[in-house]
Amino acid sequence: MLYFVTMIQHQIFDQLGTMKAGMLSGPFTTSEQRIDLLKKIKTAILNHEEPLFKALYQDLRKGREEAWVTEIGMTIAEIDQAIRKLEKWMRPKRVSTNLLNFPSSSYLYPEPLGVVLIIAPWNYPFMLLMAPMVGAIAAGNKVVIEPSENAPATEQVIGDIIDSIPDQKDILYVKGNGAEVVPALMNGFRFDHVFFTGGTLVGKKIYEMAARQLIPVTLELGGKSPCVVEEDANCKVAARRITLGKFSNAGQICIAPDYLLVHQSKREEMVQEIIACIKSFYGEKADLSKEYCRIINRNQFLRLKGYLHYEEIIYGGHTNEADLFIEPTLVAIKDLDSRIMEEEIFGPILPVISFRTKEEALSVIQRHPNPLAFYVFTGNKQKEEDWIRTVPAGTGCVNNVTWQFTNPALPFGGRGNSGIGAAHGKHSFDRFTHYKSVLKTPTWFDPLMKYPPLSGKLNLFKKIIG
Repeated sequence: MLYFVTMIQHQIFDQLGTMKAGMLSGPFTTSEQRIDLLKKIKTAILNHEEPLFKALYQDLRKGREEAWVTEIGMTIAEIDQAIRKLEKWMRPKRVSTNLLNFPSSSYLYPEPLGVVLIIAPWNYPFMLLMAPMVGAIAAGNKVVIEPSENAPATEQVIGDIIDSIPDQKDILYVKGNGAEVVPALMNGFRFDHVFFTGGTLVGKKIYEMAARQLIPVTLELGGKSPCVVEEDANCKVAARRITLGKFSNAGQICIAPDYLLVHQSKREEMVQEIIACIKSFYGEKADLSKEYCRIINRNQFLRLKGYLHYEEIIYGGHTNEADLFIEPTLVAIKDLDSRIMEEEIFGPILPVISFRTKEEALSVIQRHPNPLAFYVFTGNKQKEEDWIRTVPAGTGCVNNVTWQFTNPALPFGGRGNSGIGAAHGKHSFDRFTHYKSVLKTPTWFDPLMKYPPLSGKLNLFKKIIG
């Protein structure tokens, strides 16, 4: 650790100081300069498409199609939107002005925060690093990116991509063991924002380090996201959408349904429909499917396998440690105090719980309040409104799961233990932007009533201000 800190001090802190000085010296980069860098980033990514396919397969066994849609394609979409909309996003926004300030005009001027740190997880090791970086670059910041060492092949390719971008001085790529790299960086330099995606436990540690220097943070965390299936739900459609959202990436998705709350009258039908979908998507033997991913490493594999020793398996349950394979699995929950119902699963295991009344289902959800996502399947408009308005959550879907993340018009983020702040599309630009409030006052009119002496003007002030 001491060697690493010394290495960081000598090799990186000088670059961080240069970045900070560049932000303070001004003026900020123009839209043309930012768009030019975004285009270079896009070109570099597309030039490394094949190495990315191979790396994501090596790290997570992701097929080319899934890798493109969930990692490369989503990042390219973020870049394209930023390039297309950036000039509009950067314009000062005029806002209303009160009578007291007549004849002034009021504006919000977007300006970059400065030097920001982005820390990525391993489950989507490319997109969850690069997409927020795109927002930070679009907003005019200097960016330090720290990838997950748990996806080493992807980590290497990302470094190659950054190295291939010509004449860029706005991105600093720092890799290594996150438990050493991040504290060394944050304790040795004051960033202007820290953007972290990952688990709640690590998120709390980063929040504590940031708080010592009053550094604002965005924390994209997780939690136990419930999925409710009402008695009037379309089970066939619900099963397809739940199966896709839960078992893509072998369940290693922060917004995947963590457990299923099914109305008692629909339980058996839902279970059978989900089993049919699993077989349809991945075959009778998912370990032979080219569509099914693997667990990231042995530690995660053993953690997930440990859940299966204590629960009643409805379907699945087969594992292969050598291949880091865990079959798509459904389990019946008898004890709400079991470990699987106390911890975020983050894997291809879906607990199934029956309920008879909404109050009964809510009592389960309220054991882990403020999930990152909440899902409900119902054919009744009143029920969907009641559920959405009753369950506090970071994000959500009605008759769908996980797809809220694919719409850049929807900010993505948690609340409470599931996160702080939100990003995505324009919201990423906003996340890495300070909107400076500016009042512009002409000199052609300068009413004397606002200057001393103020005696006798109280009633006038009450009329104007009130």
